Amino acid sequence: MNDNATHQAPPADPATGWWTEAVIYQIYPRSFADSDGDGIGDLPGITARLDHLAELGVDAIWLSPFYPSPQADAGYDVADYRDVEPLFGTLADADHLIAQARARGLRVIVDLVPNHTSSAHRWFDAALATGPGSAERQRYVFRDGRGPDGTEPPNDWQSVFGGPAWTRVADGQWYLHLFDPGQPDLNWDNPEVRTEFLDVLRFWLDRAVDGFRVDVAHGLIKQADLADWQEPQEILSGPETDKPRPPMWDQDGVHEIYRDWRRLLDGYPGERILVAEAWVEPAERLARYVRPDEMHQAFNFEYLLASWTAPAQYAVITRSLAATDAVGAPTTWVLSNHDVVRHASRLGLPVGTARPNGIGIGDEQPDAATGLRRARAATLLMLALPGSAYLFQGEELGLPEHTTMPDEARQDPTWERSGHTQRGRDGCRVPIPWEADAPSYGFGPTDASWLPQPPVWAEYALDRQRGVTGSTYEMYRAALRLRRTHGLGRGTLEWLSSGDEVLAFRNGGLVVLTNFGAAAVPPPGGELVHSSGPLNADGSVPTDVTVWVRPA
Repeated sequence: MNDNATHQAPPADPATGWWTEAVIYQIYPRSFADSDGDGIGDLPGITARLDHLAELGVDAIWLSPFYPSPQADAGYDVADYRDVEPLFGTLADADHLIAQARARGLRVIVDLVPNHTSSAHRWFDAALATGPGSAERQRYVFRDGRGPDGTEPPNDWQSVFGGPAWTRVADGQWYLHLFDPGQPDLNWDNPEVRTEFLDVLRFWLDRAVDGFRVDVAHGLIKQADLADWQEPQEILSGPETDKPRPPMWDQDGVHEIYRDWRRLLDGYPGERILVAEAWVEPAERLARYVRPDEMHQAFNFEYLLASWTAPAQYAVITRSLAATDAVGAPTTWVLSNHDVVRHASRLGLPVGTARPNGIGIGDEQPDAATGLRRARAATLLMLALPGSAYLFQGEELGLPEHTTMPDEARQDPTWERSGHTQRGRDGCRVPIPWEADAPSYGFGPTDASWLPQPPVWAEYALDRQRGVTGSTYEMYRAALRLRRTHGLGRGTLEWLSSGDEVLAFRNGGLVVLTNFGAAAVPPPGGELVHSSGPLNADGSVPTDVTVWVRPA
């Protein structure tokens, strides 16, 4: 199906709604708060810490998966979409969390994983039991192998986690898994799959969730011929507009699915939303996911990946705003999440250095002071941009990546499937510190922690930062308050400077300036409202500092 040829979206008037300017906080349930001392975070632990989020000043929370799962990929292998994994609690705990969040003025977005199920899902059990050609097997992507005896995979696709994207079953057929073998891809050309997920959406909407973050939103539809793809397999679809798109990513047929979902959500009260995790470039192609009758938001990974230079930041900001303005959608900004190196460490590497697959012992180590200084500056720059912003748990404490985790402690399937060539995502998923002198730094009532916490966690603990002038936590809290006061999320950006060393713009009655250069620069004239770091004695703005100023 050619989506551009067959679909005419409604006129792109600017969207309105709470999500257009919201600050949304991602919670990774395993690592947020442990209520029972087993070393794994849970839903009651989250509920007990909701006051922190209300005090911080966010508008909503997004919960990474908490469904029943063998945990082959930390919950992104879902065995039952209508229940809660016992490690995390019960459905009653989920209902209580949603109610308590609502009582504090916090909306709740839950993760939805539609590209694949767990291999422990009842559908996959049925597919294996019934054999080739069965209706049960048609829910997934099964194919005969290549070669005279079918012993070669159906095509040359590789898993994002490393190794072949196909696994052979006992009767000789192969099934597709773009990620772990425990995550078989669903066949979204099958109407039964589409009907099932509409029902899953209703189940959680009826439990009062405010929306869904859709995992691998660009991967549901595969090119019909499953053609070979000689390029390296990456989850990002790539920016080259003059080359064929990978046959497993960003196929036009995904948009029909999301229009069906949008119609369902629009029938519920309270402005429920869909958020696309779509690793798609360029920005103009990503914007297709947030046309007026599709999703409400899409993560801006091009922004997350942009280099820490004034030209790179200017280019990605202007391109992102232009692309989403064209379809009437808000731009969504993000610097860290559970799949990437935390920006307090990523920005501590030399400019232009990329470590997309984790940092470990023996790798080039980031400079902690430089990383935190740049991370704070990047955060104030991001929070001053019009649109919605996402925060990843612990970034308000300035948490770095755990870059010296023993390799034997790693649990991300990427580590094993890559043949120990990619450290994976464990370093950003370490349980966060609440109290410097408590067991597991306050993560839980015991010393148990599913991933090891580094000793440096004590200095980042919330109780060491709350009420401390200049702390990263207080910088975030003030920024969120001022962002709301000055209407920065719903503002309009006017560039004042876009040179090689300084970016400056006006939004919401404030002038925002970030100094990327080696030398200090004069501040904008007026009253200093907020700063990511101390200014020099003469009032000039040092390297890697962002200021918010109310013009005189």
